[in-house]
Amino acid sequence: MAESKSATIKLNKDVFSQKVANHELLKLAYDAYLADSRSSHAKTLTRAEVRGGGKKPWRQKGTGRARFGSIRNPIWRHGGVAFGRTGEENFTKKLSRAAKKQAICQALSLKNQAKAIQIVTLKATGKTKDTAKQLANLKLQDKFVLAVVPEKTDQLLKSTNNLKQLKVVRATYLNVFDILNADAILFSPEAVEITTNWLTGKEKV
Repeated sequence: MAESKSATIKLNKDVFSQKVANHELLKLAYDAYLADSRSSHAKTLTRAEVRGGGKKPWRQKGTGRARFGSIRNPIWRHGGVAFGRTGEENFTKKLSRAAKKQAICQALSLKNQAKAIQIVTLKATGKTKDTAKQLANLKLQDKFVLAVVPEKTDQLLKSTNNLKQLKVVRATYLNVFDILNADAILFSPEAVEITTNWLTGKEKV
């Protein structure tokens, strides 16, 4: 259970109090997030793309040297690269929707067990100093904080964008990476309900 100023919020046991027997699923979800974020920019030149090499370097026979048709041969220095990066690699790892939700529930349960989850509504005054003061009052000014909200409003973004130690995420965009890397997680009361309905399959279509 966690308290807010207005009322006591009961956290759903299926979402925030699961027993995590092992961390295998968490690792799969964590690695999948990193893999999905990986971009493929590296590209090597094949022998067809390397400049030069149109002329045979020496005649076929009579020199005592091995036969070569082009200096762009991959075994030559400055030649093309065989089986190199093409820039079109796909590093994503597939994880079912049910498995992702289960992993998020496990991550939230671990954070709840560590008493790292609080029910707090961030002040959206449009001023960074007000939000920074609120974090200081919660003794979170030197920690990485994940704030879970129902919606990202303009006022909220103005209040939080310049705070490097604070990341704001919509409730239905939670992921294992952000949860596990956060020192503290702040849920607004509305975000608790949205997160619970989303992870238990009761979200409104």
